[in-house]
Amino acid sequence: MSFFVRDLGFPEAPVLLPDGSFLVTEMSPSTGCITWVARDGASRRQVAITGRPNGLVPDEDGFFWVAESKQKALLKIDLEGEIEIVAKARPGLPFLFMNDLAFAPNGDLYITDSGIEVEEFTPNNGLHPDWRNLHYDGRVYRVDTGSGFVETIDQGIQFANGIAFGPDQKLYVAETLTGNIYRYEWEDGLIVSDREVFGNVIDPSLPPAFRGPDGMKFGQDGNLYVAVFGQGDVTVLGRDGQVVNRWKTQGSMPTNLVFGAAGEQSIYVTEAETGSVQKLHVGTDGFPLYV
Repeated sequence: MSFFVRDLGFPEAPVLLPDGSFLVTEMSPSTGCITWVARDGASRRQVAITGRPNGLVPDEDGFFWVAESKQKALLKIDLEGEIEIVAKARPGLPFLFMNDLAFAPNGDLYITDSGIEVEEFTPNNGLHPDWRNLHYDGRVYRVDTGSGFVETIDQGIQFANGIAFGPDQKLYVAETLTGNIYRYEWEDGLIVSDREVFGNVIDPSLPPAFRGPDGMKFGQDGNLYVAVFGQGDVTVLGRDGQVVNRWKTQGSMPTNLVFGAAGEQSIYVTEAETGSVQKLHVGTDGFPLYV
């Protein structure tokens, strides 16, 4: 493990750009921005201040889609910082705590919502002492990016978080409070099954505490790499859903990850406790994101 970037404000959602540079979101109250980082990590600049950006994903046209949890809105931005609001919270579409994003093979965008107001979950910027017994209505949404139409796919998840489409074209969603990774059958633009448990990333040898899966990506090896917040590792689930490795991070709060450029066989992990992006060599390149 090596530090790639430091001094970020609760970083999330790293994105690799075609030229080898990166974007990350910074969720802290003092930043609330999307930040560009040079390919060598030596320089950076603010692209846009949005409030509390969480998930970030690129499309094929050079735009970036943002789960903006403070505005409770789905945003579309470019590298010059121009912002378009695609969808906002409204009756029947609460967008309580927007989380992560992933494109499907057909170009639809899927979003997770944690299912609880940020201020209730972390009053005064600290974890609620009775977090286990709060009410969570985590959701998965599908967005038609052309029309902005938003459809609820699933709800009642205990803090819906990371989301990814796999090489098998199935949808995978993380449930932070239980440690479960759920899987849905996806076919011709539709979810055609109820969620099923694919695997679990909680380390049973550790004492009870708030920990669970956050952002995640697939490797070319077919395995799922999951940043486990509060556990200080990236847990790797094999094709059968079983744990095959746990890559330790510096700091206990990894939030998300992205694979590096082809041939690097490394992941870049955002870590909130140290305010950093860390590079770990994992022996495989990433499975290309659907855009």
